[in-house]
Amino acid sequence: MTQSTFHVAIIMDGNGRWALARGRPREWGHRRGAEAVRRVVEAAPGLGIRTLTLYAFSSDNWLRPAREVTLVMRLLQRYLRRECEELSENGVRLRVVGRRDRLPPEVVAAIDHAESATASRARMTLRLAIDYSSRYALLEAVRTAARAGTSDVQRADVAELLGQAVHSDGPSPDVDLMIRTGGEQRLSDFLLWECAYAELHFTPTMWPDFTAEDLASALQEFAGRERRFGTVALAG
Repeated sequence: MTQSTFHVAIIMDGNGRWALARGRPREWGHRRGAEAVRRVVEAAPGLGIRTLTLYAFSSDNWLRPAREVTLVMRLLQRYLRRECEELSENGVRLRVVGRRDRLPPEVVAAIDHAESATASRARMTLRLAIDYSSRYALLEAVRTAARAGTSDVQRADVAELLGQAVHSDGPSPDVDLMIRTGGEQRLSDFLLWECAYAELHFTPTMWPDFTAEDLASALQEFAGRERRFGTVALAG
């Protein structure tokens, strides 16, 4: 693995529980979670991360209370609008992966603007997964291959089809390190294909409390792991 392919994905879990534990509504946790996003995005390039994918809103999250969903959509729109200039200045290219047909028009407009404004940046790619479902992406990839009458589908073809299914501008990249905050230990329909050989890091830290130091610690632990990709360790 070279630094140019280093991909970290984060399931940002625990916003609501963090707020409830402090006697505040779940929505307050999402607002504080947005601050954690800024901290992590600012720190990531300096830690050698070239692709960072954040699970911002899953397709299953539409089942949450309407008030909470509305607030999350507003926060996403605000983030895309307010952070766009700073991301560009810091050399960060922003892409949004997931469905767009169910998002509010103002959110889609903010996505289009942010992607266009940062398109030429190359220091790091930030991918926000919004209305994202890995199972949906896999089904769409299969359907696309079937419509094309393709019978000999290779691994590279699947990565390309998955990218198309979630509005990526290229093949969906393999994940090197998957981090989940909040104490839960599952993938929750996030990047299932891409995480085939990802190293997993689970932390009880709730997302609003997650810091650049926590990210650096996860990367340090990752550096000490031996990745064999199905082979055996070579004798010393």
